[in-house]
Amino acid sequence: MPSIQACLFDLDGVIVDTAQYHYIAWRELANGLGFDLSIEQNELLKGVSRMESLEIILGIGGVQMPEEEKLTRAAIKNARYLELCMQMTPADTLPGVRNFLDELKQNSIRIGLGSASKNARAILERIDMLAYFETIVDGNRITKGKPDPQVFLLGAEDLNTPPVSCAVFEDAVAGIQSAKAAGMLAVGIGQASVLTEADVVVPGFTNFSLSHLEELAASL
Repeated sequence: MPSIQACLFDLDGVIVDTAQYHYIAWRELANGLGFDLSIEQNELLKGVSRMESLEIILGIGGVQMPEEEKLTRAAIKNARYLELCMQMTPADTLPGVRNFLDELKQNSIRIGLGSASKNARAILERIDMLAYFETIVDGNRITKGKPDPQVFLLGAEDLNTPPVSCAVFEDAVAGIQSAKAAGMLAVGIGQASVLTEADVVVPGFTNFSLSHLEELAASL
């Protein structure tokens, strides 16, 4: 595999753990409709767009509603999620992430964000990490959600880097599938038993370095 020239990162669960806030907000929505949302069921929403997540939740609860109400419910959920996210500070960045991004910048590796979230920029501002990213491809730009490769292909295009020279860092199955479909190196952040399609899985960025990434790329 060619040497890595650019790295693309998912946001939730990779840069910062906002998954807990998503769960709280979605569970409140479900409770308001008369049913509960378990932590296990919440896993189905990782890496999925807002409206697709709502459809999954309505399916779990066996609830049907008109499109206009779906939009209203999704907007209420997002407002609640943002309210929770505004509590975040730079200290909420996941361990090792900032050091790894610093190392990438020092070695002229280009950095982009690829997230289904429409709130990515606001969250990066809250944790004081917006300046790290040369491009942000988020839910405001894409027309196809993960596992479609659009989000990462757009990122590679923005960074003027061939997909084969890009590495993607993802914590969701749909995100790993998106990276692989884009022809990129897929690094899973989490559990190998879950992210089975990733090229490699690491628990996080603590003790992970550019040399580890380059060794992985060279071995494929």
